[in-house]
Parts: sequence; C-alpha cells; structure tokens
Amino acid sequence: MGTVVETPVKEADATVTVKKPTVVFVLGGPGSGKGTQCANIVEHFGYTHLSAGDLLRAEIKSGSENGTMIQNMIKEGKIVPSEVTIKLLQKAMEESGNDKFLIDGFPRNEENRAAFEAVTKIEPEFVLFFDCSEEEMERRILNRNQGREDDNVETIRKRFKVFLESSLPVVQYYEAKGKVRKIDAAKPVAEVFDAVKAVFTPKDEKVKHYSCTIL
Repeated sequence: MGTVVETPVKEADATVTVKKPTVVFVLGGPGSGKGTQCANIVEHFGYTHLSAGDLLRAEIKSGSENGTMIQNMIKEGKIVPSEVTIKLLQKAMEESGNDKFLIDGFPRNEENRAAFEAVTKIEPEFVLFFDCSEEEMERRILNRNQGREDDNVETIRKRFKVFLESSLPVVQYYEAKGKVRKIDAAKPVAEVFDAVKAVFTPKDEKVKHYSCTIL
C-alpha cells in the first residue's frame, strides 16, 4: 500500500527536475552599462540577477574553506576554476526560488562556456550583448568614480584587452547559433533600455500593443 503512494510522488519529483530554468547571459565590456540594465530587467521582467564576480566576492567574505581557496587563487593571479564559479551560480539559482536568470559577466571565456553547459546541461535562451566603443566605456568608468582600485586608465585598458581576447569568442560562438541580441550600449540609458525591452517583451505582447496603436 505504501509503495502505491510513493510512486506518484517520485514521478512528480521527476517532472519538476526536468523543467530547466531560463538563462540569459549578459556580456559586454567594463563600463558598457550591464549592471544598470540588469537592474531594469529585474524590475520590469521579474528575472533574478546573478553576478559571477559578486558571488565569488561573497564567498570570500563568508570565510568558508571554499572562499579562502578562491581568495588565495586570486592573490596568486590564478584563474578560479570554472566548476567553482558554476557551483556558486547553481547554488544561487536553487536558493532564489525563481526560474528566470540573468547571469552577468559569465562566461568570461570559451572554457567557462563549455563547462557551464556540460555541468548544468543548460544552454542560454540568448546572450544579451552590450556593444560599446572602448572610448565611451573608458570615459564612463573614469567618470563614475566608484573608488574601485581598478578604475584607472592602465588597468581599464588591460580589462578591455582581456574582454576582447576572452569574452568576444563566446559572443561569436552564440552569434553563429543565432542566439545573440546585440544592443547599442553607447546611447543614453533610457534609449538602451527601450532596446532591451524590445528583446524581452514576448512577441504576442508586441502584436497586441501594435494592434492597439492602430486602433
């Protein structure tokens, strides 16, 4: 008798695990406005925003064994293994209670990308790519004056170089699969968000809005 009750519960559990979350990778150079636009997307479209960098910093701050290992690797100038960052992302996704995620600043390179898909078995719905010239990004970073140690011209240019060499191949990979939504990030914040909204608004809603406009 007991087994009859258990079987449907197990089946129900299996169907729950099959549903994969919606993941959008958010990529763009330093100063391209990713953070500002992610906040807007969270507010308007109900996504949970996960920053790989923030999760690593929070883990270090927690003083856990894992956090100490991450801190030591960063101090030694080593790259934190993809699996470590992916586990932190998975944990944050599970704890959020949401099924729609913006993953910001990850994958940083092809190895990150391949590892994320292999470990999570999730392919992103699409990649939101904030396209902005180096001159404009440099101007923004120097003007924002957040007091970050890496907000100086020399370091900024190094970060641009890393982005071009490591992250652009990820964008190109997904572009070949028709999964990149490129946004002109050099425009004013409100105009950039208008372009972002067009990407996130379901097609049927756009049609409804268009019909109302005609009427």
